[in-house]
Amino acid sequence: MSKYILPVSVIGTVIGVSVLLRDHVTGGACPSKAKIKGKTVVITGANTGIGKETARDLAKRGGRIIMGCRDEEKCEAAAREIRSDTCNHHVYARRLDLASVASIREFVSRVNQEEERVDILINNAGVMRCPAWRTENGFEMQFGVNHLGHFLLTNLLLDKLKSSAPSRIINLSSLAHVVGEMDFDDLNWEKKKYDTKKAYCQSKLANVLFTRELAGRLQGTGVTVNALHPGVVATDLGRHTGMHQSQFSSTILDLQTTPPYWTIPH
Repeated sequence: MSKYILPVSVIGTVIGVSVLLRDHVTGGACPSKAKIKGKTVVITGANTGIGKETARDLAKRGGRIIMGCRDEEKCEAAAREIRSDTCNHHVYARRLDLASVASIREFVSRVNQEEERVDILINNAGVMRCPAWRTENGFEMQFGVNHLGHFLLTNLLLDKLKSSAPSRIINLSSLAHVVGEMDFDDLNWEKKKYDTKKAYCQSKLANVLFTRELAGRLQGTGVTVNALHPGVVATDLGRHTGMHQSQFSSTILDLQTTPPYWTIPH
């Protein structure tokens, strides 16, 4: 019997650490019962992952939800599911490709025409550690989508957000910004060998720097700007990294997807 004690202890320790780690990175449930009836929320990348669950939660709270996604068919399927689950019929799918300046401008034009107000803008969409791809306009894909696309979208919606004040902008960044470095001489990775990890970290640092600067500029307007690290969540974001391919990482990342609840107005 004694020969089984050590293996059992090791297995038990691994399981215990895994559970504790999972509880730590998942975070607690939000106790808020706040409703946002009459509020309009724009969420990018809302057909899957964190964006979809955020859209679902805010729809439950009575918001008018505009889901901006690159694949309009998948977006409409997600919107239809959320409408059915929440009995909120004010959930809409709109095409938005953050890798295309033209698409961003078309999306904003439609929002400005159809929506009286925008109370919350959640810049959620993103790409992580993809190959050395370029956007439609020739920008490095991670910097182009994660930062430049949202930068343009946010600035084009600023007048609507200001007229809807008090309103808020939420930028999903990442703890990866801590090790990010801004190479202002070569933001577009044209002079050096492409590094998927460094490119991602640079884009996330750009999110944080943009948030800080914009928050300062919008003081006194009634529009607040915040960035957040959403934690470790099992979404499709890591599809280019292989992080879901091992059994251990899949177990750790098999977390309940929870939205960044502090986007809820108080």
